[in-house]
Amino acid sequence: MAVESPPFQLRANSFDVNELDSIHISLESPVQFVKYTAREHALKVAKHLGVQKGLIYLLGTQSASAEDSDRELPFRQRRYFYYLSGVDFPDCSLTYDIETTKLTLYIPAPEPSQIIWMGPTPSIQECLDKYEVDQVSYTSEVRHHIFKWAASNSHQKIFLLHPDHAPPAPTTLTTNLDATRLQPAMDEARVLKSAYEISLLRRANDISSSAHRHVLANLHSATNETHLEATFLKTCVAKNAKKQAYAPIVGSGENASTLHYEANDEDLAGRELVCLDASCEWECYAADITRTFPISGTFSPEAAAIYDIVTEMQTRCIEALRPGVIFRDLHDLAMESGIRGLLRLGILRNGTYEEIRDAGTGRLFFPHGLGHHLGLETHDVDGANPLLVSATHRRSALAVPPPPPPP
Repeated sequence: MAVESPPFQLRANSFDVNELDSIHISLESPVQFVKYTAREHALKVAKHLGVQKGLIYLLGTQSASAEDSDRELPFRQRRYFYYLSGVDFPDCSLTYDIETTKLTLYIPAPEPSQIIWMGPTPSIQECLDKYEVDQVSYTSEVRHHIFKWAASNSHQKIFLLHPDHAPPAPTTLTTNLDATRLQPAMDEARVLKSAYEISLLRRANDISSSAHRHVLANLHSATNETHLEATFLKTCVAKNAKKQAYAPIVGSGENASTLHYEANDEDLAGRELVCLDASCEWECYAADITRTFPISGTFSPEAAAIYDIVTEMQTRCIEALRPGVIFRDLHDLAMESGIRGLLRLGILRNGTYEEIRDAGTGRLFFPHGLGHHLGLETHDVDGANPLLVSATHRRSALAVPPPPPPP
């Protein structure tokens, strides 16, 4: 960054506007700006819809205040809207013409009375420069544009995510609205991530991993769960990741056994372990990391034995990963390691591995399963094939052999 200006003085309650206007600031970035891949996503969605013509209409999150208050609710963009736009500010919508592949973004018009409070909203040109869209218009034009499209596409469908997301349009168009097919098509498109999406997930994971390491490094000086939460959040915010993928879980002692414990306010004294389940978002894409630390810095023999079982579960699954492997097979592999490990320790007894597996006892120790999709949600969409569907069913559908057993 280069700053050039003639010398001037700022005085209390007084400054020369002409002097301030003479300041010249130039910014140069060594990193090439890459737009979010909205067009690629729109083409994928249209393919899964299986139609050659039609209009997709998506509504972004609208500004809203808390009940009986002028305090605005925290903004969180609708993920389906973001998937076709990359836009992360409120009161927007979009249309995608499947036949012409034209993607149009609608943004709120500037309100001069609000600028002093909230600052200016992005302009049409700024949005064209930043987002991968073909046209940007104000939201006041949505009704006219859709009416014009419908006039020349009288028998074509307008695809919506939900019935109450209908666009502002004449009532004569209601017979052409379809609120059943878009969400399944978008879910199927979202399952397979693009290279750009993976880069966002990696960035969220890198920052979250760094925050976990900072918590571990400061564990010796913390006396309460909230101190560890503060360290985690501070690290994320300092790296420009201000939004968490979910509320941080910092559970010490017995609190660690509550999967979604969120109080994070109890003292660490007299407790052996702390479970940290926390991750940030990066440009709306989520990480999800959970680790358990010994508060003293050293695992007890009992805790170390359990830790070794979990490490074995993870290592075996990583070693078995390869293209075509069915997720349910990996889950079953992890479950096998867990059950056999607990049998070795004598925590599970009075039954063989097969008997304990078939009785479902392992689920008491592994209720959350091996994992889930990551993406625009921490628990991202499954598409038509849930991850934990029967391995036999999934394998027959995909016509792939099971993975060989690990050595």
